[in-house]
Amino acid sequence: MAAFNKFNAFAEAICEKKHDFSTDTFKIMLTNVAPVATNGVKADLTEIAAGNGYTAGGTAVIVSSSSQTGGTYTATLSGNTVFTASGGNIASFRYVVCYNDTATNDDLVGWWDYGSSISPADAETFTVNTDAVDLVTLS
Repeated sequence: MAAFNKFNAFAEAICEKKHDFSTDTFKIMLTNVAPVATNGVKADLTEIAAGNGYTAGGTAVIVSSSSQTGGTYTATLSGNTVFTASGGNIASFRYVVCYNDTATNDDLVGWWDYGSSISPADAETFTVNTDAVDLVTLS
């Protein structure tokens, strides 16, 4: 899987109580416009067009655990996020972005850069390996 990059504002948002990893809904969305570390909210990004198996706003991910041990807090995702093209190609994308859909401004968490554009054809799938991915680790 591509390397995870966090948005700078994510660290501040944690300290300002904008994220609750035990109850908030986090989503994975797709974009073909490069995010930059200084982006802070979903509106700063250009999401791909909805349709053919992609829903506007993306797909919810599951935070399977949110706990602290020995002074280190970790929020871990479970299950993979799968997008399946149906009725045509999913619009081209290169970047996969995680954001907090519960936060008032859809605060951003981080993104993965897949290195080149991807456009799943009808009936093809694209899987974001979010199983056992630590979304955040604080110590």
